[in-house]
Amino acid sequence: MNFKKLGNTDLKVSTICLGTMTWGEQNNQKEAFEQMNYALDSGINFFDTAEIYPSPCFEKTYGSTEKIIGNWFKEKKNREQVILASKISGPGLSWVRNGGPQYSEQNIKKAIEDSLKRLQTDYIDLYQLHWPERKTNFFGRLNYKHQEKEDSWNDFEKILIILEKFIKQGKIRHIGLSNETSWGLSKFLEVSKLKTLPKMMSVQNSYNLLCRTYEIGLAEISIREKSGLLAYSPLAGGFLTGKYRNNNLPENSRQKLFADYYTRYNKPNTSIVIEKYFDIAKKFNLDFAQMSIKFCEIQKFLTSVIIGATTMEQLKINIESVNVNLTEEIIRKINDLQIIYPNPCP
Repeated sequence: MNFKKLGNTDLKVSTICLGTMTWGEQNNQKEAFEQMNYALDSGINFFDTAEIYPSPCFEKTYGSTEKIIGNWFKEKKNREQVILASKISGPGLSWVRNGGPQYSEQNIKKAIEDSLKRLQTDYIDLYQLHWPERKTNFFGRLNYKHQEKEDSWNDFEKILIILEKFIKQGKIRHIGLSNETSWGLSKFLEVSKLKTLPKMMSVQNSYNLLCRTYEIGLAEISIREKSGLLAYSPLAGGFLTGKYRNNNLPENSRQKLFADYYTRYNKPNTSIVIEKYFDIAKKFNLDFAQMSIKFCEIQKFLTSVIIGATTMEQLKINIESVNVNLTEEIIRKINDLQIIYPNPCP
């Protein structure tokens, strides 16, 4: 396993992070325990979850993933072996604290304390804002439209002051962002420097061969400011494993079960580009999924790649990507293809 520092902290996290969002929906507790056991034995020390998981996110399953992780900690008594990341939900879900702005002191306090109870732990190592309160582009949206009269949202300084209180209480150790823009990360970093407030140590955004938009602006900030990417969806929701090639739709796959919910990677040019990336993997005798994950892992702006799996076979393949070597020729062919088909699924 490979390791990098989380921001400028003393925490060294595995460059493969275990994602958990299927636990409680596509995976039951027994399967989740098996995944956590195997990941830990494989050298992974970094797990990522969220209060609203599993995904797809529904009121009836809210908090289920954190409960499963908490039960595992209780059984294994190994909390200190895991660097644990979780997230507070952004606005918009009516069944999460009435759906309004979420980053007030009252809501953050409740979210943290409820997560700690479900996780059966005294602290969360990395606490992230799942998505911005302000109206901006995230989850693959384009064509930003600014509102002169904006809806109410908590400003950056206020949020950092609130989070600092919980850091001082020992309930969270470090903070990060998710689904954030260049402007958002820059403002948080600026305020933290000017006001001597906690720093955002990471940004959890989508990054994969079909969506390399992080490289446009956020990559430079990540490197210069030591606030690295936690790349989610490195396999583009399974499309970069090749399992959906030729209009195949495997039973129990995410697209079979939740195609209407996960539409980000089902775009007009997706199948064309996937075939070409698949051909690169085939030419160099690489597993398509492992090539896709490794490409993410080797980026200088990246801290960790968040992998997810519904079967142990998938998990083992994904973790084994750490041992894959991408030659300069392979990387050049990938980049040449990106020039011809830039970001088909932003």
